[in-house]
Amino acid sequence: MNELTVVKSKRDKLRDVIIYFFVYACIGWILESIYAFWVHGYFVNRGFLFGPYCPIYGFGAVLLILLLNNMKGKPIQEFILAAIAFTIFEYIVSYVLEVIFGLRWWDYSEDLLNLQGRVSIAYSILWGLLGILLIEIIHPFIQKLIVKAKKHVNKKMDNIVVILLICTILTDLVFSSMKYLN
Repeated sequence: MNELTVVKSKRDKLRDVIIYFFVYACIGWILESIYAFWVHGYFVNRGFLFGPYCPIYGFGAVLLILLLNNMKGKPIQEFILAAIAFTIFEYIVSYVLEVIFGLRWWDYSEDLLNLQGRVSIAYSILWGLLGILLIEIIHPFIQKLIVKAKKHVNKKMDNIVVILLICTILTDLVFSSMKYLN
């Protein structure tokens, strides 16, 4: 039996989803930081939070994994669904952040075929391509790494790590929100 196809409890699946969220949120922060450094020539913390993670990437990746996992090997369907799902998600997140904090973390107003500067066709295409890359290459690789790492960690320690990650991001969310609400 393949180590990735072992039947898991709902708690194990939730724990994996939380770990995937953090992995992809950190990868997103790294990508955003590299992009900002390339554009500005110096380090810019591109995330809403203080820590080295961008939750939109974590939530987006988990959303795409849940939506697209059964489409592996069907790149056209992956592309279309990823582009649509992440564009809708990005629009909603942009709107909610602006309503709550009165700020915009991104603005595509200068891009061709944008909707209120919150989303644009160029980024929708990028999200579609990243969706294919995520499902076909990145997530299987990350999944295998996590499976290997979990072989060296007992379930109790795994639970502690997940709880610490959740506490860390919730604490960061509170302090970061206070920064923007003042």
